[in-house]
Amino acid sequence: MTLVKWQHRNPLTDMVSNIFDNDLGDFFGKRFSDPAANIMESNDAFHLEIAAPGMEKNDFKINLENNILTISSAVEDEKREEGKNYTRKEFYYGSFSRSFTLPKTVDLDQIKADYENGILKINLPKKDEARIEQKKEIKIS
Repeated sequence: MTLVKWQHRNPLTDMVSNIFDNDLGDFFGKRFSDPAANIMESNDAFHLEIAAPGMEKNDFKINLENNILTISSAVEDEKREEGKNYTRKEFYYGSFSRSFTLPKTVDLDQIKADYENGILKINLPKKDEARIEQKKEIKIS
């Protein structure tokens, strides 16, 4: 015997809940929130990757002030279609800003950025004196 619990569901409540649970960006066909970031370190640099597919390199602003690197973007999109018996207009606006405090070991004059295949890559070279030296254990014979 299976016991089924019956619930009264309000379609309007479900619709509003779905919109907010799935993010308003999904409702308009786009998802826009703070993008994910990867930070890696190598011997001579830090590498920062920001996942931002569907954008153009001109959509980004990268600023450096007091050792704080700020990456921001504001995108506005408006579409208008006119037909014989209809008019449809869609408007979208999204923005984000991410800030990273850089260590004093970063050579601020050598920072470079590149945007390719939906990923913003920022190379943060280390100052010469801060580069990690290879460590090696020396055995005593």
